[in-house]
Amino acid sequence: MSEISTTTLFVILGLLIVLSAFFSGSETALMTLNRYRLKHKAKAGHPGAVRASRLLLRPDRLIGLILLGNNFVNILASSLATIIALRLGGEGAIAIAAGLLTLVILIFAEVAPKTLAALKPERLAFPAAFVYTPLLKLLYPIVWLVNGLANGLLKSFGVSPEDMDGQALSKEELRTVVLEAGAMIPRKHQRMLLNILDLEKAQVEQIMIPRNEVEGIELEEPIEEILQQLENSPYTRLPVFEDGIDHIVGILHMRKVMHALTHGELTKQVIRKICDPPYYIPEGTSLNTQLLNFQRKKQRVGLVVDEYGDVLGLLTLVDLLEEIVGEFSTDPSDSVQEVQPQEEGSFLVAGSASVKDLVRTFHWELPTDGPRTINGLIIDYMETIPEPGTSLLLHGYPVEILQTQDNAVRMIRIQPDRRRPPSKADSDS
Repeated sequence: MSEISTTTLFVILGLLIVLSAFFSGSETALMTLNRYRLKHKAKAGHPGAVRASRLLLRPDRLIGLILLGNNFVNILASSLATIIALRLGGEGAIAIAAGLLTLVILIFAEVAPKTLAALKPERLAFPAAFVYTPLLKLLYPIVWLVNGLANGLLKSFGVSPEDMDGQALSKEELRTVVLEAGAMIPRKHQRMLLNILDLEKAQVEQIMIPRNEVEGIELEEPIEEILQQLENSPYTRLPVFEDGIDHIVGILHMRKVMHALTHGELTKQVIRKICDPPYYIPEGTSLNTQLLNFQRKKQRVGLVVDEYGDVLGLLTLVDLLEEIVGEFSTDPSDSVQEVQPQEEGSFLVAGSASVKDLVRTFHWELPTDGPRTINGLIIDYMETIPEPGTSLLLHGYPVEILQTQDNAVRMIRIQPDRRRPPSKADSDS
């Protein structure tokens, strides 16, 4: 070592600090890589991503290799700094050299490269993977020995490097990923993804058409009225029942009706014959389960029944898909009839309007885990059927009952621009 000039030692010391920075930065970069983005790039054939992915299959070996190299260059740098200090200032300069080297390594070989690697992990991780892949093969015996001792110590504490969790995300974590995706996912697609995650939180009775609103064919009616109803119906499938909706005959497809009409007179007997068997859905079924059931059983319409077999309502595949992608209706008069904005800022809302649709369209802060309609929400809140002219504060929104009929609220006026924070009494009720 005495034959090497001081200038050469300074150059070697500088190279060791650069190597230390490389080891420190590449360690942070490889460990902070987005695993899902890495898998995507590796599947696409990105060379750096493929090598980095292979290295991260056994992170214990990778960390062992990096720390082996980093500690080696740091210790060697410390030794060279001691030799340089002895040459320049004697034994009294060793402490100064140690302090300066610690400061230099801390700034240039630790903080700066690790911060850069945390901000731009792929920029450093992928090139580093080309270095570590052959280096791991070259130094494998030493790395194996170091890892063997370290893993043996970990196993004594009940930790094994072979037990990899795969970093699976929970639904709430996945929701956070979608929300934080920002501009990478269009807002409309973001809402769809969140709606898919919310499917298991809702049940079929929350989005079904209630039994009193189900349009169907009553075989007790005269055939003339049935034919007129079929002619004016906007639906492609209609339930057929006899002596009330709880006695379902089947589901009638309009295509079969047209076929029957072209081949002769349509009678009640023919209607019974061409009906498809009814498909029943137990109440309490979650929406994600029912979506899979519709697909598995190749059905588009189902009748929701309670534990006694009584029909609660009707659910269609379109209703389910609307929970994901939004309203399908192509008739603007539907929404106009249910919600009518007024010039002074209030809204006239039909009692049958869906609470979920109002929240989704107007962003009103109404509870969606209870009654599905405004009528149900008001009756649940007041615990009685209000008279016309009654005013109330519904979850902070001033509401006036305009019309009631047949034991239900038919029309209200709501003033969202005058909303007040709900009181404790509101939340308790």
